Amino acid sequence: MGQMIATTRNKLVKELLQLQKKAKYRREQKCFVIEGRKMYMETPPEQIEQIVVSRTFSKQPENQGLLVNRDYVVAEDFVFEACSETKTPQGILCVVRQPEYSFSELLKQKNPMFLVLEDLQDPGNLGTIMRTAEGAGATALLLGKGCVDLYNPKTVRSTMGSIYRVPFLYFEDLKEVLMELKKNDILVCAAHLKGKKYYDRVNYKEGGVAFLVGNESRGISEELVEQAELLIKIPMAGRVESLNASISAGILMYEAYRQRRRKE
Repeated sequence: MGQMIATTRNKLVKELLQLQKKAKYRREQKCFVIEGRKMYMETPPEQIEQIVVSRTFSKQPENQGLLVNRDYVVAEDFVFEACSETKTPQGILCVVRQPEYSFSELLKQKNPMFLVLEDLQDPGNLGTIMRTAEGAGATALLLGKGCVDLYNPKTVRSTMGSIYRVPFLYFEDLKEVLMELKKNDILVCAAHLKGKKYYDRVNYKEGGVAFLVGNESRGISEELVEQAELLIKIPMAGRVESLNASISAGILMYEAYRQRRRKE
């Protein structure tokens, strides 16, 4: 155990607030903040830069085992609450180093499954997509620069730990990404209302596949639709025209996973 933080004017407190609220600062520092017992236990220890706990948390016997052989800082409860982004803080948060991934290395994987996301704005949607991607065995998320920051505290919470296990990369130009995928014989499919083929009538068992999912309200831009090799659609009953982006992404990924499992 290190220092006791008794004021919100503390330097570490100010840094935590910056990391919680500003994507630009997170990019500059190459760190982000996680909160709660579950996320703490999911976080690879080698990525943790700083542990902060509330005074109450540090004194509870059931928490002692979590802190054995770990360096940590204790903050007065009111200080900890000021640093937290949750309504009911659990008393532990960490500064975590951002992982780094290589697109060229991801492309080398056998029969990869990529999810390409354009301008996704809802933090909860993105977190849910990442969690679903882990469940469906996706290789990675490839995100356009217009997408919400994956290190947004709301997004981090909604990944439920998948943020540590599903590779992801942000790109300035998704058009170039799609061209690179096609060069590597990866089938680029766009979920689109103009799709001629139902999503479950496509063979995803052989070779790699990339599913393109667009903005929650606008869908995929025409520029990227033109890059897709195949427009696919999800059948709809009733008067529904489209589904939530995370639901659509989940349906597509799990169909590919279902087919690949049957092959196995």
